[in-house]
Amino acid sequence: MSLTLVSEQLLTANKLSHQDLHTVLGQLAERRLDYADLYFQSSYHEAWVIEDGIIKDGSYNIDQGVGVRAVSGEKTGFAYADQITLNALNQSAQAARSIVREQGDGRAHTLGEIRHQALYPLLDPLQSLPREEKIALLHRVDKVARAADPRVQEVTASVTGVYEQVLVAATDGTLAADVRPLVRLSVSVLVEEDGKRERGSSGGGGRFGYDYFLETVDGEVRADAFAKEAVRMALVNLSAVAAPAGGMPVVLGAGWPACCCMRRSATAWKVTSTAAVPRCSADRWGNWWHRNFAP
Repeated sequence: MSLTLVSEQLLTANKLSHQDLHTVLGQLAERRLDYADLYFQSSYHEAWVIEDGIIKDGSYNIDQGVGVRAVSGEKTGFAYADQITLNALNQSAQAARSIVREQGDGRAHTLGEIRHQALYPLLDPLQSLPREEKIALLHRVDKVARAADPRVQEVTASVTGVYEQVLVAATDGTLAADVRPLVRLSVSVLVEEDGKRERGSSGGGGRFGYDYFLETVDGEVRADAFAKEAVRMALVNLSAVAAPAGGMPVVLGAGWPACCCMRRSATAWKVTSTAAVPRCSADRWGNWWHRNFAP
């Protein structure tokens, strides 16, 4: 299923076929290579950010390209093109195989689909919610965080989505594809009390659509839970006190445990702190240890 979908969007849309891939792999095999492969990838990325109750940023990016790898012994040749065309493939193959001068047989195994269990749905998360609902989700997070505690001063939240497609074809006959949806919601909160300010953050995501954040878990919408957790973390930081420092009693077991612990503390820490002191290298300390303590 994923191979058909990815082939349509990465190959057919760019006037390429599986036979074209086999032909390019044959060109790579004309040199004495141990292995060669073609790696196609496209990535669609979007992000929305809300700050102070206002949508402050929105972005959308598209990246795609194809990489060619040729392996011969300990040598590896790489070539890359950001255009998925037959001409770009041929040029990249010529560049990658140039690591070897010896002629090969020019044969590449017939491509066959490598089937695998789908671990996540074949969906485009960027299309899983309309733009208006993505913005409404951020406003909801902002509102829930501010309502959680009156000490909340600032709320920043972002939602991001990535839709990746990958296709691999290799001289050993491998032909495999994968669709990788990914979404994330992040929340950062600033709280203030008596002039002291602290931040807390929370969030989550996974290989789902944006509706993942609107699902109810344990009687609460997941996005609301993220907002409240960010506030909780900020309040914990607000009430935090400095950790104790200085001399403290140390309890050691009787006998050898105490002896070994004290010896280690007396020498090992000194070794780590004298790296810049002349004639105090670790090997000199090691020799001293063996002379005085080794059985």
